[in-house]
Formats: sequence, structure tokens, C-alpha cells
Amino acid sequence: MYSYNPKSKCADEFINHEEIQETLQYARENRHNRELIQEILEKAKQRKGLSHREAAVLLDCDLEDKNQEIFALAEQIKKDFYGSRIVMFAPLYLSNYCVNGCVYCPYHAKNRHIARKKLTQEEIRREVIALQDMGHKRLALETGEDPVNCPIDYVLESIKTIYSIKHKNGAIRRVNVNIAATTVENYRKLKEAGIGTYILFQETYHKESYLKLHPTGPKHDYNYHTEAMDRAMEGGIDDVGCGVLFGLELYRYEFAGLLMHAEHLEAVYGVGPHTISVPRIKRADDIDPGVFDNGIDDDTFAKIVACIRIAVPYTGMIISTRESKECRERVLHLGISQISGGSRTSVGGYAEEEPEEECSEQFDVSDKRTLDQVVNWLMGMGYIPSFCTACYREGRTGDRFMSLCKSGQIENCCLPNALMTLKEYLMDYASEDTRKKGEELIEKEIGSIPKEKVREIVKDRLLQIQQGNRDFRF
Repeated sequence: MYSYNPKSKCADEFINHEEIQETLQYARENRHNRELIQEILEKAKQRKGLSHREAAVLLDCDLEDKNQEIFALAEQIKKDFYGSRIVMFAPLYLSNYCVNGCVYCPYHAKNRHIARKKLTQEEIRREVIALQDMGHKRLALETGEDPVNCPIDYVLESIKTIYSIKHKNGAIRRVNVNIAATTVENYRKLKEAGIGTYILFQETYHKESYLKLHPTGPKHDYNYHTEAMDRAMEGGIDDVGCGVLFGLELYRYEFAGLLMHAEHLEAVYGVGPHTISVPRIKRADDIDPGVFDNGIDDDTFAKIVACIRIAVPYTGMIISTRESKECRERVLHLGISQISGGSRTSVGGYAEEEPEEECSEQFDVSDKRTLDQVVNWLMGMGYIPSFCTACYREGRTGDRFMSLCKSGQIENCCLPNALMTLKEYLMDYASEDTRKKGEELIEKEIGSIPKEKVREIVKDRLLQIQQGNRDFRF
């Protein structure tokens, strides 16, 4: 019998089923305990986060006035740590060959009619130039799991290719990697290749459901998959990104498991996840999301985002183009700090659109707008689209990033870097309307930089960017 231990490196102990069940029961029993909920909110206002059990009570809270307080607090914490900055990225699918049997993913090995593809280095080059021509500086690499068609050496070669491409004023400055759970040695190789964040979604923390949803292939091994972040940390990668696929299992269970995983990383390595993603299951090739009976509505989704933001105030939160414009707009206020724009979920498709008969998409994209349209939309709501990759390139990762974030000093770097990278985007890629909006926004936001000396340096650098210079950073 396993017992709950956040410091253990055994998945059954740091994601302990009995502890989650007890947590959910505790949350149920206290969902209208006004005194306890107020106590938890007061603790949350200290901006130091909450335990999975405390956060579960807030998620279950059914007192309308307290729910309004939860949303307001999430919005305030988001502003305190991230200001109005929203980091931009795009996924790049290298290959959809896969040996796993995941029942919710069209890449599963038994799917005989999806087009199987793997980009050559020349095709990667074309895709990256197309992404650079949109204005992207940060990519998330995606692959299926196939040791023959997509070995680690192919991924490493692809990263090297991506970083080598300089086209006009374009350059990819940060490559995050979302590949299957692997060995400490392979994580070390990824670190040496200069990756930013290693991302791996748990899909579900419910072990019994996990085994049913992953009936065949190496991903069937729940413990090996769940302990991947520990191996990544041992391999020197200190920026890791977690997430579940909401809709596969009961959302309250997943919420508790996700926060327990964050607590485990904090307890063992002194630094929690760099990012948390919140995808919901969507229609794709031979996958019907209606088959999974744990889907969540937009109101529940918004509350999950708000409660994660309150529970882990320093962690970045990501939402992809799985979600519609309306849904993304709502949760941006509540905690999201990174979004994709102009995304393709097919293998190839940026350089030239994929023919319909060759569909290789992992899921249907709900928000089909171009990057320029997304940037314009964000600025229209008062957000600052940021293409910044400075922390990663200056070695501010892991606990170094977190200590800056927790002390509030990150504001002295992030806002200036966001404005300078936005200026680059406006000069090189933006439509006329987007450029006009952006210039007005930059002019307004310069005054928000806390230190006068930094403010003057930023003004000078913005002028230099106007004159053709690039890649300034604090």
C-alpha cells in the first residue's frame, strides 16, 4: 500500500490516489463552508500559493459571492506577476509516426487512414522560414513516439537546424520540446541542444483510467511517464511544463493531481513547473470527443484556470488554438500568460497549406486567425504581445527565474523586453493597422517601467530598432 509523500520519486506516492480521494471528499464537505473558504482566500492573497487541498476547496466552492472573489483574486494575481504581457508561440509538428495506442489521439498506431509524415531537415527549414516570416521567435516542437521513425537523434538534429536558420530579420530564439517520456541521458542531450522548456502532458493522473486510455505502446507505463519530469530535472532541464487533457477523467481529480505534481517538483527540486497547460479534448481525424463523458463546459474551464492561477501564482499558463477566440479571451484575464497564434497542428502546413486528402492534424484548430490578427486583438484589449526569450538566453531558468518572479524583480526585465520584441514585430511583420496600434501601446506602456534609468535605455533601444538594429535584451 502506497502512502502520500510529495518528496518521494515514486509516482504512486507523490500522485497518491487515496490522498486525491480524501482531498475531493474534503472539498465536497466544505464547498459552502464560508469561514474556511474565506481563510483560504486570505492565505491566497499573500501570493505564496495554496496546497492542492486548499485549492480543491476553492474549485468546489458553490457560494456565488465567494466565486466572484476567486475570479477577482485570480485576475489580480495574474496582473501582479505578469502585468499585461502575453507571450506568443507556435507549435511545429516534426512527425506523427507513433507506436502508442492512445484512444484519444488520431496518431495512435491503429489509425490506418491518417497521412503519416516526417519532415526532412530541408522541409523543417522551409517551415521555420515561414514561421519567421509571420514573426514567431518561440516554437514548441511536437512529435509522436516512434523510436525508429523519430529517434532522439532526429529531434536533436532538427533543433540544431531550427536554431541555425536566420532569414531576413527572423530567428527562432527559443525551442521548447514536447516529446515522449525518455531517459535521463536523452534529457541531458536535449539540455545540451539548448532547449527551453521540456513539456509533457500527463493526459490523466487517474492511474486506472490512464492504463485503459493507453492500452498499448511504451506510453502504457504510467509510472515511467509520470516520473519523466524527475528524470528531466536529473538531466539538467530545470524548466519543465505540465498539463492534463481535460475531458478524459473527472476534472476535480485531474486538478488535484496536477497541483500535487507541482508540489512534488517544488518539494524535491526547489522549483515547480515553469508552465501548466490546460487543453480540453477536441475533435480530430477518427476521434469523437463525445465518446469521453467527462467534458467540461466553459464556465467550469474558466474556474479551473482561475484556481490554478491562485494555487501556483508564479507558474506560466498556456492555452492553445484548441480553444475558440471567445474562450481564450475569457481566460486570458484569469491567469493565462502564453498563447499560440497562426498555429498548424499538421506535420507541415506553414510553408504551404496541407492538401485536404493528406490530413495529418493532431486536432482541429478552433482559433484559425493569423498571428497578426491575434497580436492586433490582444493589443485591442490592452495586452502587450511579447516575443521575449531573454530569461532563457540569459540563464534565468529554474529556481533563478522563480526567485526573480517571487521577489517581483522580474518586472524590471519583462516589461522592457516585451516592448522591445513587440517593436521588432511591428517593424518587420505587422500590418499597417497592427503597427499603428502597437506604436500607441508602446508609447503608453513605457511610462510603466519602474526604474527611470531602465526607461531611458528602453527609449534608446526602441529608436535603434527603428533604425534597423535587432535583438536587445535585459
